[in-house]
Amino acid sequence: MTIGLIDTRCANLASVRFALERAGLDYRTGVTPDDLADCDRLILPGVGSARPAMEQLERSGWAEVLAGDTRPLMGICLGMQLLFSRSAEDDIDCLGLIDGAVEKLPREAGSVWPHMGWNTLDLRSPDDPLLGGIKPGEYVYFVHGFYAPVGSYTLASTSYGADCSAIVRQGHVWGCQFHPERSATAGAQILKNFAELDA
Repeated sequence: MTIGLIDTRCANLASVRFALERAGLDYRTGVTPDDLADCDRLILPGVGSARPAMEQLERSGWAEVLAGDTRPLMGICLGMQLLFSRSAEDDIDCLGLIDGAVEKLPREAGSVWPHMGWNTLDLRSPDDPLLGGIKPGEYVYFVHGFYAPVGSYTLASTSYGADCSAIVRQGHVWGCQFHPERSATAGAQILKNFAELDA
């Protein structure tokens, strides 16, 4: 089993790579679909803003390929947001692999924007295989100013100015708004679960 790590040129891949290595998981990094054609599953990480990441996915051919790819796919942080149909950040169309739109996180008086730090998970679909071994109230690490509202795709949520989707799924596509690679034991468990999903 090999995980393909999609390089959008808009992500710090080092922390994800190190987390996969700590978990003893085989992976390969690639810029184009051909680079990762024989990988069993894919991770789409991302930091920064939506437009340059989407432009790179379109230039590299990933946007077209992912529309028809059936391998398990997990987006992380911005990578999760790009899975949705549209994002309010830069007001752009995204990959459309999950039905819904990403919105700007409200700025609450006295709170810091963007949301940055540890917050808890409220499990809404605890039987999903990605959540195996994850307990209600586990802490994970977030850095984001945009969010997916809670919907039918939400497996776990968190609260920061709004009820935010923390983990989502539609079919073979999963996403984590937080950074599992920076989320200690809980994050390591989620990466392990993803590696062990039935393809």
